[in-house]
Amino acid sequence: MIQLANRMENFDLPENPYLLLTPGPLSTSVSVRKAMFRDWCTWDSDYNQLIQEIRRKLVALSTDKKGYSSVLMQGSGTFSVESVIGSAVPEDGCLLVLVNGAYGQRMATIATKLRINHLVLDFGEINPIDPEKLEKQLLLNPEITHVAMVHCETTTGMLNEIALVATLAKAKGKVFILDTMSSFGGIQMDLDELGIDFLISSANKCIQGVPGFGFVIAAQESFEQCKDIARSHSLDLYDQWKTMENNNGKWRFTSPTHTVRAFHQALIELEEEGGVATRFKRYKKNQKLLRKGMESLGFSCLLPKNLQSPFITSFIFPDDPEFRFDKFYQLLKKRGFVIYPGKITTTDTFRIGNIGEVYETDIYRLLEAIEGSIYWKKNVDKVSSI
Repeated sequence: MIQLANRMENFDLPENPYLLLTPGPLSTSVSVRKAMFRDWCTWDSDYNQLIQEIRRKLVALSTDKKGYSSVLMQGSGTFSVESVIGSAVPEDGCLLVLVNGAYGQRMATIATKLRINHLVLDFGEINPIDPEKLEKQLLLNPEITHVAMVHCETTTGMLNEIALVATLAKAKGKVFILDTMSSFGGIQMDLDELGIDFLISSANKCIQGVPGFGFVIAAQESFEQCKDIARSHSLDLYDQWKTMENNNGKWRFTSPTHTVRAFHQALIELEEEGGVATRFKRYKKNQKLLRKGMESLGFSCLLPKNLQSPFITSFIFPDDPEFRFDKFYQLLKKRGFVIYPGKITTTDTFRIGNIGEVYETDIYRLLEAIEGSIYWKKNVDKVSSI
């Protein structure tokens, strides 16, 4: 046992075989991964203090106004989305889901599974949310009590306008639920100023932690109003929050201790980088370089620049019968990069993430790898000319 402990003390992390250019899980720093080397007891006061610090930091990232709190929830980000929908919408409530991609549609699916009264306003997969249509829907259906939408729709990489939607929802007295899974920590937002009642995100996105839990940020009053509403025992948002409030960060059930420790380290590294504004600039530079480079290589972006987020970018398959995504994917993987298949139903696309421990030099390396992988095309501009 002593020999094993000594081996672990001297253990060096193996080098990653490839860079994850995905919307999450994503490539993390060595220090974030090393933070998971220690075991923690879920009842220990040191660990629970770590939880409390995380909760405070999350609130500080979202607003400087008093009266707000946060809660962590085991599972993927979808678990936290389901927790909010299932705990915030009362039996006599009605949820309006704004959809322009798979993750908005997933909110509607959750409402259906939980037998929650709801309406869907679908804008299609490549169209932004139209505030005028929203306003009309709210006027036609006064029974609506809650409005939910996705900020960055990972299906395409679209960054939806939230200020106008929130303003309309609040003007009509509606509770506004926002899925910021792929955007929180990567773009500045103040949930108090915007009128967001429930903000939902995940550990393994722009804060650059690892998978294992999501979190919800809301006013303490909003959490209180969820009491006795939940349609699930495990995903009871109020009970999870109240337990953490009353027991100094203690979770109701076994928490993902290693993931939590990694997330705490990731929050420290976000601060060291210069905060959300600085990280946003890095992501934006990554995306701008990626777009320019891919276009020089003959690829077309799915979305126009004004709708494009700095977090993930969708590219249309080349109009060439020799192109095969599976072959393209494997060629890039051999060169040290993993990308994502497309998700929309109307057009063949693939996606490249711009977030995580990724920098301009990595984007240049990726473009060079893609240039070397364009087996179906002989004449392309050189990446060196970018």
